[in-house]
Amino acid sequence: MTRDVIINEIPLDADQEAPKIEFPCLYPIKVIGVAVPDFKERAIEAVERHTGKIDEELIELNPSKQGSYVSVRFTIAATGHDQLQNIFAELKLIEHVKMVL
Repeated sequence: MTRDVIINEIPLDADQEAPKIEFPCLYPIKVIGVAVPDFKERAIEAVERHTGKIDEELIELNPSKQGSYVSVRFTIAATGHDQLQNIFAELKLIEHVKMVL
């Protein structure tokens, strides 16, 4: 079975630089996947391993119209590129994840 996972990919022109992020900062991460009962909890656990406890007010859940998919949006206090790469890598290992943005 193949899975399409997009991890923070932004197409850039050859002469365009990637946007600079100054750390620490608030950083949104959106995880989209199949709406299975434990999807939100598994995504939260994966992110919190790298950030510590996230306030529930900083986590948004948004089901698709038919309820087949769900997105979980986190706003985290990002400390650096390594932290973000580790979060994205762990999220894409979750079985039902389709995209990480």
